[in-house]
Amino acid sequence: MQIAIASVAVARRPRAFVRVSGPQAADYLNRMVSNDVVALAPGASCEALLLTARARVIATLRVVRRGEDDFLLLTEPELGEVVRSHLARFRFAARCEIEPEGHESWLLLGPAAGQEEGALAVANDDYGVPCVELLDAAPAGSLPRLPDEEVERLRIEAGTPRFGKEIDERVLPAEAGLDERAISFTKGCYPGQEPVARLHFRGHANRELRVLRIAMGEPPSSGAEVLHEGKAVGRVTSAAADGVGVVALAYVRVEVPLDAEVSVNGAAATMARPARPAPSEKPECAREDSNL
Repeated sequence: MQIAIASVAVARRPRAFVRVSGPQAADYLNRMVSNDVVALAPGASCEALLLTARARVIATLRVVRRGEDDFLLLTEPELGEVVRSHLARFRFAARCEIEPEGHESWLLLGPAAGQEEGALAVANDDYGVPCVELLDAAPAGSLPRLPDEEVERLRIEAGTPRFGKEIDERVLPAEAGLDERAISFTKGCYPGQEPVARLHFRGHANRELRVLRIAMGEPPSSGAEVLHEGKAVGRVTSAAADGVGVVALAYVRVEVPLDAEVSVNGAAATMARPARPAPSEKPECAREDSNL
């Protein structure tokens, strides 16, 4: 049964945190990640990617500018040391410090979600409902706690990719829709920029992330095939029961129409592209122009 978020609900958000600070922190970080962090005002945040030279995703990030020379990177729990060591390896003579930090992260989800006094509040649009991520400020104990499986369902319905599920070394940012939410096409160079820009301006991805509604009771396993006219045209990456059937994320070949008849494990499914609202604090960085 779906849980309606009428006012506000609370959930824990496991995270790892890396601090990048110092007189050249902004310049160095801007040269290493996919989004324009220099454009952030103190207190603002944006999504970004740490990429290889071939545009494969090393880590997904939420970058928060806490001060003029102080940035906090929020990433998945298993990626904290990956992010820290990668940034430290290429720092060379840049005058900045790169160190892990310890914080607790809480999600406030729902129409009445706000921020606690004195807490660092980070905008979060991963769940398809108004959401604020609070650091080091446990919300009031009287607020209802949202189960982990319900948070996961909200993420899937919103079409938000997660590292280790929708995102791995096989996935290009454009396939996951990350070029629309985590990449600037107007800022300076960063590792992976050329293949990202080439695909964006001169080509197209062969597959895309879609939201599936599947007429079945139990969620299929990750990797389950999406079939169209008897042929495999995609694979499921995440799935959750929604009280009526199953909602899932799957990579599907772009030539398969959205209204095509597809199935998963013999059950009929309908498809839609994820709704991608512009993040409220994202800098202007997605104009259709490029210096390449």
